[in-house]
Amino acid sequence: MWNRMEDKKHEKQDGSKLKQTLFSFGVIADVQYADRTDGVSGWRTMRYYSQSCLHLQSAIRHWNKEEVLPAFILQLGDIIDGCNRRFLTSEKSLQVVLKETENMKAPFHHIWGNHELDNFDLKYLWKSKLNSKHLEDKQTDDSHVCTAEKNDFYAYHFSPFTNFRFIIVDTYDLSVFGNDPSSPKQQKSQSFLSTTDFHEPHHLTFNGGFSREQLSWLHHVLSYSDKHNERVVIAGHVPIHPKAKHTPCLVWNYRDVLEVIQSHTCVVCYVAGHDHGGGYYQDSYGIHHITMEGVIECSPDTNAFATVYVYEDMMHLQGSGKVKSRILHYRK
Repeated sequence: MWNRMEDKKHEKQDGSKLKQTLFSFGVIADVQYADRTDGVSGWRTMRYYSQSCLHLQSAIRHWNKEEVLPAFILQLGDIIDGCNRRFLTSEKSLQVVLKETENMKAPFHHIWGNHELDNFDLKYLWKSKLNSKHLEDKQTDDSHVCTAEKNDFYAYHFSPFTNFRFIIVDTYDLSVFGNDPSSPKQQKSQSFLSTTDFHEPHHLTFNGGFSREQLSWLHHVLSYSDKHNERVVIAGHVPIHPKAKHTPCLVWNYRDVLEVIQSHTCVVCYVAGHDHGGGYYQDSYGIHHITMEGVIECSPDTNAFATVYVYEDMMHLQGSGKVKSRILHYRK
C-alpha cells in the first residue's frame, strides 16, 4: 500500500493549489520492439521499429523525474513485435526491453497481447518476467476474489491505495495464439469462433475473448469493490467497446464483458491498447473507455504514453506526445 502523498497537489498555471493527488501511475502500450528497419505495416501505417525502445526509454526517464514517483506502470501489451519470431530474435528482443523497464523506479504491471502470444507459448509466458502476477493483492477477505493458482487465465487485481483497485484482465483467455493445438482452451477458442457470426468484423484471429470462468471471476472482484466502495480501473490489451477504437480491434465477446462491468457502479474506466490509432468513448453508464495510441507508430519527434493523477473525485490523464489529456470523472 502506497503512502498518502500529503504534499502533492494539482496546480493551476498561476500556482494556486486545487486538489490533493492521492497517487499517480503511468500507462504505455504497443512498444513492439524489434531490431529491424522501419517500414509500412499491413494496415498501411508507418512502424518505427528503430525508435520504439528509445521512446520507452524516454517515457521511463519522464516518470522517474516526476516530483512524486508514479506508484506503478501499466504496460498494456505487445512489448515486442511478432516479427521477432520469424527472425528467431524473440528472447533477445524481450531481454532488451525488459532491461529498459528495470530502470524504472516503480514496478511494471505487464499485460499480454497478441504479439507476446505470437512470439511465445503460454508455458513460456507464465514463467517469464512478463508475468507480474506476484504483484497481485492477496489481502482480501473474500475467497471468491482471490486469483487462485488453478485459473488458467492471466488476470489479477491489486489495491495501490485505500478505496482504489486495479484489475488486469486477459483479453486472450480465448485465443488461437499461444495454446497447444490439442489443449482444451484451444478447442474452446476454436469452438467459440465456429459458433459465432463471422460477419462481425472483429471476429479475427489477432483479437481474443473472455472465458465464462474469467467473466465470473471479474464479476466477483467487482462485487467486492462495490461492497467496499472502491474505485476500479480495468486494464487489458484489446478494447471492449466498439466506439473506443478505429479498426476491428475488439474483444470477440465484448458484449458479455460490457454486461458484467456495466452492472457494477465501482468501475471508473477500462484502458486498452491494440488499436495503434487510439480512441476514447464514455458509455451511457459513465464508464470511460480509453484506447492508448501505440508507441510503435510514433516518429522520432513524438511519443505515446500517459501519467494518470488520481484524486478523490476524478482522475486526470496527462497525455504525452500523441496521447490526448483527459479528465475522467467518477460515476455518481
